[in-house]
Amino acid sequence: MSQSQFSLLRHRRFLPFFLTQALGAFNDNVFKNALIILVTFHVAGLSSADIDFYSNLAAGLFILPFFLFSANAGQWAEKYEKARSMQWIKAAEIVLMVLAGIGFWLQSLPFLLSVLFLMGAQSAFFGPLKYSILPQALQPNELVGGNALVEAGTFLTILLGTFAGGALMGFEFGTAWVTLAIVTIAIAGWLTARAIPPAAATAPDLKLNWNPISETWRNLIFLRGHRAVLNSVLAISWFWFFGSVFIAQLPNYTKLYLGGDQSVAPLVLMLFAFGIGTGSLLCEVLSRRTVEIGLVPLGALGMTVFGVDLYFARSGAAEVVGLNWQAFLVAPGNLRICIDLMLVGLSGGFFTVPLYALIQQRTPRERLSRVIAANNILNAAFMVVAAILAIVLLQLGLNVPQLLLATAILNAVVAIYIFTLVPEFVARFVAWLLAKLLYRLKLQGLDNVLMEGPAVLVCNHVSYMDAVLILGAVPRPTRFVMYYKIFDVPGMNVVFRATRAIPIAGAKEDPELMERAFAEVDAALAEGELVCIFPEGRLTSDGEIGPFLKGVERILATRPVPVIPMALRGMWESMWSRRDSRLHRWRLPRRFRAPVELVVGAPIAAQAADAASLQVAVQALRGPTRTDANES
Repeated sequence: MSQSQFSLLRHRRFLPFFLTQALGAFNDNVFKNALIILVTFHVAGLSSADIDFYSNLAAGLFILPFFLFSANAGQWAEKYEKARSMQWIKAAEIVLMVLAGIGFWLQSLPFLLSVLFLMGAQSAFFGPLKYSILPQALQPNELVGGNALVEAGTFLTILLGTFAGGALMGFEFGTAWVTLAIVTIAIAGWLTARAIPPAAATAPDLKLNWNPISETWRNLIFLRGHRAVLNSVLAISWFWFFGSVFIAQLPNYTKLYLGGDQSVAPLVLMLFAFGIGTGSLLCEVLSRRTVEIGLVPLGALGMTVFGVDLYFARSGAAEVVGLNWQAFLVAPGNLRICIDLMLVGLSGGFFTVPLYALIQQRTPRERLSRVIAANNILNAAFMVVAAILAIVLLQLGLNVPQLLLATAILNAVVAIYIFTLVPEFVARFVAWLLAKLLYRLKLQGLDNVLMEGPAVLVCNHVSYMDAVLILGAVPRPTRFVMYYKIFDVPGMNVVFRATRAIPIAGAKEDPELMERAFAEVDAALAEGELVCIFPEGRLTSDGEIGPFLKGVERILATRPVPVIPMALRGMWESMWSRRDSRLHRWRLPRRFRAPVELVVGAPIAAQAADAASLQVAVQALRGPTRTDANES
């Protein structure tokens, strides 16, 4: 039985790193929220427009170093041992927190904003290390859980840091308490970094290019050649555009439109962060420890739906002001606002975790830090644009609820555009949703699917839903070879076309289509893709595995690649098999939510694979009878 993602917290290969990055996120937000509370509630003479300006300026200044320094940070992370690099970065954090304390003592906004910029630079150098060390420390089936814990830990410590920054500023001599806290946490982060196991440099011979412009361009050119990674990076960057607009506006939104005092501002930010953390942790449960990019459209949908509902929940100025957090929670209409904020965040967790895991999975190890750096550059560019756009729109007369509504609507437009570019996201979402709704799917041996390079998947063919189940289970994009009449089934043909399935016909039906299909299969394998075929050539009419045709031998003769046998169990007893009449196929509850399994065997070398031996392998995985263990 697979262990929970939380079991990683018992291992030294993960726990010290997790604590280091969590303490860093916590400290950043103690400082940032203390600064925002200082601006919003404690600096005399600032108008509402001034507060909006400083809130967005602070967001932009923290993000700008990611744009300026990430290219160099990515190279540094590739060239040097990662644990030692993290220790140096955390030592720098101690110095920066001392400077922040001086800024609070002086109550100098320019000085504090300068420290915030330097904190952004420190975080820019930590970012590529943070995400590139995970594939070195974790197994492939631990990546989703590890990323989920990192994202959840980051946003839950944002929650706690936000609360702590606001709470400490509420005390007498609040800035002194904040200073003591941020210096202490920085020292704790340095100590946990010293316990991180060594993580070898992935490109020790890399010649550093100190020109950030040319290195940034070089990283972006690399992304252009890896479309799935590039589009994942763009999607993550959009999320940070969306999130930075929301987070930057929430303090003033709380004061003017929710009527809250300084105790409510941390609560509102906490709700948003708590939602992201919860959504991140749910990703592993919903994805069955695989990189399930089908969750990305679900997340995008939630970000828009609940973002729009937030506007309709409160679109005008608060009628009552000065509410503390207890009064805010019981005031009419505020429960809906709280739920919307949490669900926007939860949807964001669904959106980002699979994308980070996909980048780590599909990027060569020796390039990962630089890809993460390119991701950070684009993230930063999007967030800087978000800060500038927010300032401009607010100056032009939009109020904060209208700005949040416009961002939620724009999210739908951007999501549709991204999913048009990469229909794999939507196809995986449809496959994942159908598998969840119609079956109780159990997976075995999924680690046998090769994560890089070409391979042919062979599986028994029991029902019209076989390709959909495999599509939703296999963590890599898969090209299916399927009978052209199934390919053209109304409704499902949208999914099959989106996943670039290859229609095929028999030699007697359409020899030209058959030859074209074999040519497409060979081209796909030449590009390093996975191709799945059903060698029986037809759906089973009696539940037994029929003779495998020779098409697989023709494929391997032209392109000798590994073959991965798979077997579907229990599908004969489920909906859409040919077990009996069409009317009886819809009987409930025996057919609906049927327990089914996908069992994956070890790869077989092309030289050892022929139609007969592959049939034996699939039969062994399926079991001796058509009803197998699901009925026992």
